[in-house]
Amino acid sequence: MTSTAIPQIIIVTAGGRNPQILINAIESRFGNVTVLLEQPESKKLFLKRRIRKLGLITASGQFATMVASKFGKRFTGKRTADILRQYDVDDRENPAVPVIAVDSVNTPEAIEQIRAKNPAVVFLVSCRMLSAATLSAIPCPVINFHAGINPQYRGLMGGYWARVENDEANFGATVHLVDVGVDTGDILYQSRITPSKSDTMHTYPLLQTAASTDIAIRAVEDALSGNLKPLPAKGNSRQWYHPPIWTWLWNGVTRGIW
Repeated sequence: MTSTAIPQIIIVTAGGRNPQILINAIESRFGNVTVLLEQPESKKLFLKRRIRKLGLITASGQFATMVASKFGKRFTGKRTADILRQYDVDDRENPAVPVIAVDSVNTPEAIEQIRAKNPAVVFLVSCRMLSAATLSAIPCPVINFHAGINPQYRGLMGGYWARVENDEANFGATVHLVDVGVDTGDILYQSRITPSKSDTMHTYPLLQTAASTDIAIRAVEDALSGNLKPLPAKGNSRQWYHPPIWTWLWNGVTRGIW
């Protein structure tokens, strides 16, 4: 009698509560998960790149919103607990899941770790964009969890911008194949959720993640069985960023969208 080996799954992330929810959900369903944990990108490097792309004023305003978001999360304990309970998800670190620390997924060391594990699928959540060289070096499907509906809300803060655009029908999440663009790969699954009145920029990503573990599991299952069925993204395509602090305050005060 022979036993069937459990396929290796690698999850690449920079860490945090939301990725941990998906790590736990995928590990609970399939087992044999290894996490490649990236070092967070320095704020200085982030700001320099954003200034180069969007200009000093806009980038500074976005950075101020990021600071406000980090501070505001301290006051979301009740809503956070409600979301975790409602969707029966676990955000605690799992000591049974091996974690390999890397500087970046785009380093030779990270690629070497991935190739040595010979995974059946690589799952990305809250990590750096993969370079073309890294992507071509990975010998299996690479899929990504995005807290937004693609292609309309690529990039950052997809739930927030769906609300600002009066488009709550597209408040949700996407699991897609990874290419060299920003959330431009073909779509595997999407989920749509209705935020509560108590949700804000501080809780939208948690809600989108907790409500979407099923599509992450289905995508991984398809990859493991060789049954991926990607579909081209349809609709207006736009990449979004953090709102500048003045935009966030204006929408909060005048429209109640925080």
